[in-house]
Amino acid sequence: MKSIFTVIAVVAMTLTTYAQSGLDAQRTSRIDDVINRHIAAGHIPGATALIIRHGQVVYNKAFGYADVASRKTMQTDNIFRIASQTKAITSLGVMILWEEGKFQLDDPVSKFIPAFQNPRVKVSFNPKDSSYTTRPATREITVRDLLRHTSGIAYAAVFSDPQMQAIYAKAGVPSGIGTMASDLKTKIPLLAQQPLMHDPGQAFTYGLNTDILGYLIEIWSGQRLDVFLQQRVFTPLDMQDTYFHLPADKQKKLVTLYEDVNGKMQLVNHPIYEGLDPLFPNRQGTYLSGGAGLVSTTADYGKFLTLLLQKGKYIDKNNNTSKTLISPATVALMLTNQLEEGVRPSPLPAQPESFRFGLGFSLETKANDHLMPYSIGTFSWAGAFNTHYWADPKQDLVGLIFTQEYLSPYWSIGDEFKVAVYQALED
Repeated sequence: MKSIFTVIAVVAMTLTTYAQSGLDAQRTSRIDDVINRHIAAGHIPGATALIIRHGQVVYNKAFGYADVASRKTMQTDNIFRIASQTKAITSLGVMILWEEGKFQLDDPVSKFIPAFQNPRVKVSFNPKDSSYTTRPATREITVRDLLRHTSGIAYAAVFSDPQMQAIYAKAGVPSGIGTMASDLKTKIPLLAQQPLMHDPGQAFTYGLNTDILGYLIEIWSGQRLDVFLQQRVFTPLDMQDTYFHLPADKQKKLVTLYEDVNGKMQLVNHPIYEGLDPLFPNRQGTYLSGGAGLVSTTADYGKFLTLLLQKGKYIDKNNNTSKTLISPATVALMLTNQLEEGVRPSPLPAQPESFRFGLGFSLETKANDHLMPYSIGTFSWAGAFNTHYWADPKQDLVGLIFTQEYLSPYWSIGDEFKVAVYQALED
């Protein structure tokens, strides 16, 4: 794909707006430069970017194309596959039910899903037939383990030990990326029968933990995960474009998925994972992946992050209304490091020894404050299709940049965007 000229779909903010938000208008143009540079180089077809400061949207722009072939320009309300950004939303749903007394964080998962009783850890593996040997785990997996990714459960398709990928593939464990045609009731107990990579609590291993949490939400609430999140999160926050399955009248807003092929960005025209794309809008299975199944917009996800910055109370300054979804104490717990001393960080994806994680988010703490321009207390994560977010309580700042590429080699755009935002702050 040749370089694409940039299209800004939203008029730039006025100098007054920038000044009121603490952003330097001239230096804010460097944010545009970062995105324009990647589009011009053919690294991404387009993007949307959003900055919220002190509860107000202060930067909201769209660049490039949502679909290159039809020359459909990107709009700020275009919908993206947010993959692992789903995890934080599911984690919020879990903690809402925790406040209602449905479970305790250190309850064993087997209390609610008996198939998780007596977990076993992989000891050896035979590559000829993907057979393996195991030993008993030192303890059972807890709900807290799932929230902080210390269960020892792997991913079937990404960031996983190749041996575990083979074991999962042989057993028919789903990738957990997007929504596939089976159901949680069938696949989660199947996952429970597979060996763990290590004893629970021993290491941070990014895996299918949040898919299990999605199934637990269904058990605790008596509702399907999509119904629960719609009623308890999306509707209260006025998140009008966030779904597991896009309604027919919104499918045209879904951004086309691309991939890098020999240095050129091309349309993904083949199924990936369990046939997620390009068939995604038409999938109607009930395997609702709490770890990676949602689509959303920067505006919707910005509302979700703002809820957490406002300590569980969503304040709509435009309508002068507020709604409390979760308590300040629970938000504080979610944003407190949950990785105990001696817990190893994940080698896949590689994490530094100073990596810290709460109940659903990566955290900026005193241990890792030298790594990014974030303030201590910042929480963040990203999605496999090259979407990125963070929220900085000290700066009262939310930043999001959404692009849409499968296995993108240009993941650094997330960090480049963060640097461009922080260098523009005047206070």
